[in-house]
Amino acid sequence: MWCIPKVTPEFEERMFDVLDVYARTPDVKQPVVCLDEKTHQLLSTPRGGKLPSLHKQGRVDYEYKRHGTVNHFVAVNPRGGKRHIKVTDRRTAVDFAHFMQYLIMKAYKVADKVCVVMDNLNIHGEKAIMETYGEEEGGRICARIEWHHTPKHASWLNMAEIEIGVLQRNALSKRIGVKEELVKEVAAYQRRRNRESATINWQFTREKAREVFKLPNN
Repeated sequence: MWCIPKVTPEFEERMFDVLDVYARTPDVKQPVVCLDEKTHQLLSTPRGGKLPSLHKQGRVDYEYKRHGTVNHFVAVNPRGGKRHIKVTDRRTAVDFAHFMQYLIMKAYKVADKVCVVMDNLNIHGEKAIMETYGEEEGGRICARIEWHHTPKHASWLNMAEIEIGVLQRNALSKRIGVKEELVKEVAAYQRRRNRESATINWQFTREKAREVFKLPNN
């Protein structure tokens, strides 16, 4: 469910900025990448379950055991059909910086600039990268990033949330109690979706936003 505050000038400015980024012509030299995180609980089924048979679906016992949580960093190029997902123990500024370094300097190393769309989490910015990698290396990473933040209370404008929803349904819906097994499931999902070049059909445009929020045409 959307949680939308009063549409202030700042909200409108940031919303249109993100929508303008989405409307750009795809360019491998300036890819648009949406990034978000998802916490996931590791769960096992101590009493096991029953495999499916010819006439019955598989069943899992209701009892479960918790094994802590992990975090998923999810970055998706919605029109290029590529996603990069990393499972980490935590979601700290250092974890974010390491994922961004991989994304910018390795995954999209052929790009001149990577346009990154993300929400307003306090670790989402240059500070995390500079403090983790220092002025020289951090500066090289940040120089290749074009930052775009969604408005406050509008993370639904981030297409990474759509990809996380697909990930949840296809790879995270069953109980997995061991991180290493989860990493394998996520990696298989990533390979499959990238092999299919699965894209996201985004329909919310500037015109639609003006209609929904009853904004005047300037």
